[in-house]
Amino acid sequence: MLTLVVAMLHLVSGHTVRTQDATGSRFVCNAIPPGAEPGCGYVSTGSRVQSSSPAEDELRITIIQLRETILQQKETIVSQQGTIKELNSKLARCEAAAEVTPQGKSRGQGSRRKEYGKNTMGDLPRDPGESIDQLGKTMQSLKGRLESLEQGLRLPSTNVSAGGVSALAPLPPELRELLRQRLGALETQLLRKVAELEEEKSQLYNETAAHRQRTESALNSLLERITELENSNNAFKSPEDFKVSLPLRTNYLYGRIKKSLPEMYAFTVCMWLKSSASPGIGTPFSYGVPGQANEIVLIEWGNNPIELLVNDKVAQLPLSVSDGRWHHICITWTTRDGFWEAYQDGERLGTGDNLAPWHPIKPGGVIILGQEQDVVGGRFDATQAFVGELSQFNMWDRVLRPVDIVGLANCSAYMPGNVVPWIDANVEVFGGASKTALEICEDRAFDS
Repeated sequence: MLTLVVAMLHLVSGHTVRTQDATGSRFVCNAIPPGAEPGCGYVSTGSRVQSSSPAEDELRITIIQLRETILQQKETIVSQQGTIKELNSKLARCEAAAEVTPQGKSRGQGSRRKEYGKNTMGDLPRDPGESIDQLGKTMQSLKGRLESLEQGLRLPSTNVSAGGVSALAPLPPELRELLRQRLGALETQLLRKVAELEEEKSQLYNETAAHRQRTESALNSLLERITELENSNNAFKSPEDFKVSLPLRTNYLYGRIKKSLPEMYAFTVCMWLKSSASPGIGTPFSYGVPGQANEIVLIEWGNNPIELLVNDKVAQLPLSVSDGRWHHICITWTTRDGFWEAYQDGERLGTGDNLAPWHPIKPGGVIILGQEQDVVGGRFDATQAFVGELSQFNMWDRVLRPVDIVGLANCSAYMPGNVVPWIDANVEVFGGASKTALEICEDRAFDS
């Protein structure tokens, strides 16, 4: 027995010497199971230490990396499972909203608008424009997240390839199909909501635009009336109850109508005149346009009768108004055959034709009261100036009926001109001409 122990010690010593010769001094410690003899040279096969090669070190590193990759994939799966739960929750809420919406459509428009205002997604604003933008952003976000799930979600395999990289399994077809169906349903729901909100927005816009137009029209009418009242003389009972007085035959007293004329193919002009000037009452009014200062003129110059000029063409009128009393005169003209009529105090005293036939009255000119124009708006001649008073100068773009003219002349009707009405705010006076209050029918009765 002793001989056997010595022999074994000799063998171990020889192995140790060879190891020292090959690799240098080295001590190896082995775990001895309980009950084993300390000197028996027991070596555990599972814990045997050997020199490692570079290939073994690379394999060990690869295994560690695979372990870390598996842990990361596990965290990703947990996170994506939470995302899937969140998407399922939102889809369930959308489906619940879709079930409620058809019931609300059978009610009136007020209930319908109330449904639109309901927060069906939990985070949608009530304004239609903001709701549309928010729905679009939500849809794009959900689509992006689902695409990310389809592209990034992979299940780690237990197999390891020969290169040391774990093989990643694709998303299961059932889950991918479910996600695709849910995405399609969500997109359909969102598009339907967007269409409904667009329709509601369009209706609200149309109603708002119509209401705004009516309001602006009413405000403009009110402002015009207020402006007329502010600019009118407080002594006038109404804006039309005034007269223009031109007491001297000069080239600087005149009145001016602020409004111009449109293009016309017929007209009627009526006014009240009072004059005792001699010879001739002058020019009660004139209308000049660029290129033709005598587009329309009514004039009595010197010992000539009263004349009507249209496009510088002349017709003599059988009127006499220079007796110092108020007279109502009306002149009608139409471009067809140049036919004209002359009324005094409601009675037609003369007619004629071939006065500038087929000539349209040109627009954009200037109407002057009391002066004849040699250029548009000026270069007056004192010998042609009107001396006296005039009132109720009105102009229409049509030929008035005789019954209408009689009503104006006997004060039984009031009909302001549709082209030029006689109102205080529409008449300016210059050079000493004046505007004073006048109730023409009472004054005329007093004259007679």
